[in-house]
Amino acid sequence: MKKTKRTLAMLAALCLLTACGAPEGTPASAPSGSQTGQEASAAGEYEPVTISNYDAAGNEVKFTYEAAPKRVVAVYQGSVESMIALGLEDRVIASYGLDNEVKEEWKEGFEKMNYREDVFAPDRETVTLLEPDLILSWGSLFSEKNLGDVAEWNEKGVATYLNSNTCGGGRPRTLENEYTDLLNLGKIFGVEDRAQALVDGMREDVAKALAAARGQEPVRAAILEPLGGSISNYGADSLAGDMAVQLGAELVKPEGNEMGKEELVSCDPDVIFVVYMAYSGEDPETVVADQLDAFREDPAFASLSAVRNGRLVPVMLGDVYAAGPRAADGIRAIARGLYPGLAL
Repeated sequence: MKKTKRTLAMLAALCLLTACGAPEGTPASAPSGSQTGQEASAAGEYEPVTISNYDAAGNEVKFTYEAAPKRVVAVYQGSVESMIALGLEDRVIASYGLDNEVKEEWKEGFEKMNYREDVFAPDRETVTLLEPDLILSWGSLFSEKNLGDVAEWNEKGVATYLNSNTCGGGRPRTLENEYTDLLNLGKIFGVEDRAQALVDGMREDVAKALAAARGQEPVRAAILEPLGGSISNYGADSLAGDMAVQLGAELVKPEGNEMGKEELVSCDPDVIFVVYMAYSGEDPETVVADQLDAFREDPAFASLSAVRNGRLVPVMLGDVYAAGPRAADGIRAIARGLYPGLAL
């Protein structure tokens, strides 16, 4: 599939990015202006806030917001859905790049997001004409061929915020990063309570799962994605792997790379989380069945405990990769797979 190849190319590009370790420069500032409404402080005025984020290579970047952004361009699933989940859809002047339909509870907000179907991700010239005051996206899209360089936007007074789990530099992709991104957006827009509620809900589900696991041997798990003739293993430095570890699992292969058939049989995990991606227009049930059949129908895997015990658990890629608010769904899917019967 063309879209699948595109996504894999993006992931490969992310892996190739490296951090330069440049020292922090002088914080940039967004255009100033008085604000009212949801972004205002209790005193009725916006309190300037300095936020630490990254550029595409993983270098730390600080930006001082003098006012809550009003003209936001959101590119890619997590960026779009974060704005809706925080009740900020009216701040988005253009959105792009959905792999999946937004969740049912977010569809009403999505109607206000000015979604552009003509292009998956805009180029720098297109975004410039939109005159944004904030650009939200993945690290890999802040490149010369796409959105342009973070530093160039910041120098113009345009804020940028990229999902922390998509920047380069070899940083682990963690659940804590997803929490931080939501909390930072809450600070930027003055909706800290909403952001905190989202994060608290996720932390509570993690705590419930760990309580269910107390006194038991750790569940041995693998998070795998069949890709043609190979199997990709999500290791401990991936968001999916970190979720599993935070939920009390033991990854049978913490190193994130390809896993061969013999190696998988030798590891014999108790449960296998099978990653899938159903693009818009595809039948999710068919996609899931095809991914599961890569294990169920292969004679080489007939001896696997997870196959014999029916512990092949589908997990949508969007819930466990740069997930934003969808991280809540990833947490619940993995927790229920580790601890059958757990009520979340």
